[in-house]
Amino acid sequence: MKKLIHLITLFIFIAINAQEKSVPFFINGEAQVVGSFKDETKWIRHDLWVETSFDSDDDGKMDRMHVDVTRPAQTEDGLKLPVVYESSPYYAGTAGLATGLFWDVKHELGQQPKPRKHVEVIRKGKRPIISNSQIRTWVPRGFVVVHSSSPGTGLSDGAPTVGGINESLAPKAVIDWLNGRARGYTSREGTKEVVAYWSTGKVGMTGTSYNGTLPLAAATTGVEGLEAIIPIAPNTSYYHYYRSNGLVRSPEGYLGEDIDVLYDFIHSGKEENRVRNNRVIRDTEMINGMDRITGDYNDFWEGRDYLNQMKPMKAALLMAHGFNDWNVMPEHSYRISKKAIEMGIPTQIYYHQDGHGGPPPLKMMNRWFTRYLFGIENGVEKDPKAWIVREYNSRQKPTPYQAYPNPDASLVTLSLHPGAPGTGGLFIKKNKIKTLEILTDDYSYDGASLAKAKTSENRLLYLSPVLKEDIHLSGLSTLTIKVASSKKAANLSVWLVSLPWNSDQKAKITDNIITRGWADIQNYKSLTESTNLIPGKFYTMSFDLQPDDQIIKKGQQIGLMIFSSDPEFTLHPKPGTILTVDINSTSLKIPVIGGRKSFYRATKQ
Repeated sequence: MKKLIHLITLFIFIAINAQEKSVPFFINGEAQVVGSFKDETKWIRHDLWVETSFDSDDDGKMDRMHVDVTRPAQTEDGLKLPVVYESSPYYAGTAGLATGLFWDVKHELGQQPKPRKHVEVIRKGKRPIISNSQIRTWVPRGFVVVHSSSPGTGLSDGAPTVGGINESLAPKAVIDWLNGRARGYTSREGTKEVVAYWSTGKVGMTGTSYNGTLPLAAATTGVEGLEAIIPIAPNTSYYHYYRSNGLVRSPEGYLGEDIDVLYDFIHSGKEENRVRNNRVIRDTEMINGMDRITGDYNDFWEGRDYLNQMKPMKAALLMAHGFNDWNVMPEHSYRISKKAIEMGIPTQIYYHQDGHGGPPPLKMMNRWFTRYLFGIENGVEKDPKAWIVREYNSRQKPTPYQAYPNPDASLVTLSLHPGAPGTGGLFIKKNKIKTLEILTDDYSYDGASLAKAKTSENRLLYLSPVLKEDIHLSGLSTLTIKVASSKKAANLSVWLVSLPWNSDQKAKITDNIITRGWADIQNYKSLTESTNLIPGKFYTMSFDLQPDDQIIKKGQQIGLMIFSSDPEFTLHPKPGTILTVDINSTSLKIPVIGGRKSFYRATKQ
């Protein structure tokens, strides 16, 4: 008790002392709010332009990035502080969801798509404030907050490349400026310099979606001073964002979007540079590289995959994502965190059960930045490596685990038993009777309708026995399918569902959807090679579904649903393509905690 009272007294003393001196202070390894840093009227806010090492708009001058700074007034009296930095292509506005901006998805696979409209962005925003994000969280806790507009957006020079090298080098230049290695100027074209005399040189980056991609982009340069990043739902590969196992597949909510659409959406930079940028980037590099006809992985996509660029990376990584993010799908964070762990980079991952976005609890973020930007030994590197929000918990209450996927999970192979057009079985016991089952493609039926239907000619559905106890899945499920198409190309969509379907308006997505996946059968050999299918010939293909960690409740059935066009995600070819599945040569592997024994116990008849 005396020790506890002593510690409390010590914390109070430190807090009062820090408040009086207007310097950061820490309790339980977290930066605390300093009273004198809270007064917004005394914050110093200014903007500048940082010169980069590239000329992506080809005007003969190194591009300059527009940067804003928000810092406590005490930084004018010699106080140096670390920086929380967010960069974005969105700060100056976007094209919005204008009519005609997206590709028309109603055409046959392998055919040239119809031309689409191009929409100009009307730039908005006032100097010196680029954004107010992060400021009220971090400035009162003793951090400087910095924002920058990415190349070709807002008042930054250059061209948007959507994953090109300039989008990595731009935040690198800002971090170099914060460390005295690059030049900042008071104006876009001027020569009067600005120095970051208030910066310790320690930088942490964060942001969501595209704003979460740019911290990873910067980290792949290995820039000195970038100590930690917290990417939230980051797009780590533009191929994986716009394609899936060789299939042209849209992100949820943006049917018909592709990389050139995103380019138009964010291109808010200099009006006089747009014609040149459009010609060189959008209408040449992108159109020649993105390949909406085959969906293959090629050099264009390889250059926009940050997994390929991680060798120089050393920034401590706290990754956050939603298992039901069907916009930037959870594989994006999974693949990067897996590689970071292999590289020995300090890594934690936070997953929740909802959709796009959703940062870790502030406590987690605070401990991460406090440890790596202030150098406070708070033991964060010894914390559990995985934090997962369980299905009916608040995002603020994640459950700690040793790792993700859960080390106690092992793959259980399930076989398909016949039942079309109704429902077949999904059992450990192998089906020994050779059976072919067929489905007919029709994009007018969505996945939810097909999953709820008792019978349907437009899908195949295989169900486990009713669960007698909960089953916990953690990791990647893998489908191996032997299938024939009546045409030379066909969509292939797969949902893993929990049935009976909960149609209540208040139902959570985890009540119904476990995970999903899509593939192009033409890519049965590899992602880099499409082969026209011979109608009626069977092809075997294996691919992973999206990573998940979910508890399927007692009383439910696990369902494997196979269908063709998924109207929310894929192209919409004319209905009528027939897929024939050899169910004896088709199997599903699911990652079950406790493995085969647990699955058998939960499904034993």
